[in-house]
Amino acid sequence: MKEQVLRFVFLLIYVGGVIATPPEDPIRCASKNTNCTITNTYGIFPDRTTCRAAEVVYPTSEEELVSAVASASKNKRKVKAATRFSHSITKLACPDGENGLLISTKNLNKILNVDPKGRTMTVQSGVSLRQIITAAGENGLALPYAPYWWGLTIGGMMGTGAHGSTLWGKGSAVHEYVVELRIVTPAGQEDGYAKVRTLNQSHPSLDAARVSLGVLGVLSQVTLKLEPLFKRSITYITKDDSDLGDELVTFGRKHEFGDVIWYPSQKKAVYRIDDRVSVNASGNGLYNFFPFRSTASAALAVVRSTEEFQEATRDDNGKCVGAKLITALLSGIAYGLTNNGIFLGYPVVGFSNRMQSSGTCLDSLNDGLITACPWDSRIKGEFFHQTAFSISLSVVKNFVEDVQKLVELEPKSLCGLEIANGILMRYVTVSSAYLGKSEDAVDFDITYYRSKDPLAPRLFQDILEEIEQIGLFKYGGLPHWGKNRNLAFLGIIKKYNNAEKFLKVKEEYDPDGIFSSEWTDQMLGLREGVTVFKDGCAMEGMCICSEDRHCAPKKDYLCRPGKIYKEARVCTRVSKKTKKAEDFKDEL
Repeated sequence: MKEQVLRFVFLLIYVGGVIATPPEDPIRCASKNTNCTITNTYGIFPDRTTCRAAEVVYPTSEEELVSAVASASKNKRKVKAATRFSHSITKLACPDGENGLLISTKNLNKILNVDPKGRTMTVQSGVSLRQIITAAGENGLALPYAPYWWGLTIGGMMGTGAHGSTLWGKGSAVHEYVVELRIVTPAGQEDGYAKVRTLNQSHPSLDAARVSLGVLGVLSQVTLKLEPLFKRSITYITKDDSDLGDELVTFGRKHEFGDVIWYPSQKKAVYRIDDRVSVNASGNGLYNFFPFRSTASAALAVVRSTEEFQEATRDDNGKCVGAKLITALLSGIAYGLTNNGIFLGYPVVGFSNRMQSSGTCLDSLNDGLITACPWDSRIKGEFFHQTAFSISLSVVKNFVEDVQKLVELEPKSLCGLEIANGILMRYVTVSSAYLGKSEDAVDFDITYYRSKDPLAPRLFQDILEEIEQIGLFKYGGLPHWGKNRNLAFLGIIKKYNNAEKFLKVKEEYDPDGIFSSEWTDQMLGLREGVTVFKDGCAMEGMCICSEDRHCAPKKDYLCRPGKIYKEARVCTRVSKKTKKAEDFKDEL
């Protein structure tokens, strides 16, 4: 019966993916452009706080941007840049206090120049990845590597180090293809309180601005180096995960755009064999990734309600049944790959601009929320935590084996991840950016259930917390700047060898710290408080538990060492029979 219900829901989702209500602006103001709040596209920050600002401005040109920065600089007013879709989970767009200024790049959305001969493109900072890919393709050019979701702006991607997947060339991060940028920073009275700085490849500060967290100023323009348009060939192959650790080390060297989806509880791995082919190769492929399409809100509500019920009743079997069905159906429709509108088998071949990124739930008519992006906060849809970190290729096999040991102990523990299509593993390369990747690595993107109640424990919470701590602390994983729960950034700045160089540029460009906030200071190690210890703080990753009260005040969860990584501190559920953790210590 469960399978029949899930199949019906999936059918609703499938047929609903035609039109949708576009996401609302993340900035809301009580009176025109004043007395505002800002959130992310998911409607909530990791700490669930409300972020306020006194005012928002929407510049359309560099001149208007300079004016906005100058006004704030003169008055020493806190400022943050905000993007159209605000896809960063972390509070990078949140100014301190309630008197801050938001500078939205929503209307800085113009492509200024495309040079087919020089293979460059210059855009304003609010231009989306989709616009870049489309305009490049129309001029016979390609941005070779990019994130899979196209609802990101160039400014947002550079603020967080967003990337695709490759170990080839300059790497998968978009900022590696920036050859020049213009950034507006605060300045003294002699410069009119704001200064436009042009940074090119010979400028020593470019590597600070490539991944900036938004604390240097506001990007005005970015120039990208592109390549001639090419075709790609994609084939998905499913294997058991017994040799996944070894395969990960070599797979990225063999396939230029390769990635891997891991279903740990099913003991399966799906390898994306994705390579560049001749432009004369036959095929008109399109990758419209299914989870990024518009979805029937009613179907999303059923899925969410089902998962809430499974969590409340500790129904691990139900989650595993749902996971197997969803992963099988996604595989059956080739994850959204088609050739001339249909899928008849692999490989699927098409031009890069049609294969590298998608997100069709964004470009849609307003249908009154009958359909929407699956994570739209206005409906009862997806609500999740997202843990993302990169682990060096030199130790990635060991990390994978540790996760597999946990699955051996609790075979059903990661079915919840598989409902969200498993663990996505993409390749990233060492970067010259001061806050970029320090070595070639595999990025693990883990999405999992989040309760609307911040004190509600999750099913197999201890396993998920241990995986998070193993990756971040045992293997020194670097967290994605735009994702993760607070604890991921504990001591993070010490992992970057060029952190002092970045902070030196920050001090030069913004000595009064008007573009900084309490959160960015904490991330950069300039202030204490990344983790906050209070009742229940470990349930949402606000802290690593050190006392039982950090897990759940109801005492149904206790703080205990990890099962594999004993230095981890995780919230472990007490025995249903005895309510005493010591009476079922063998399970710990």
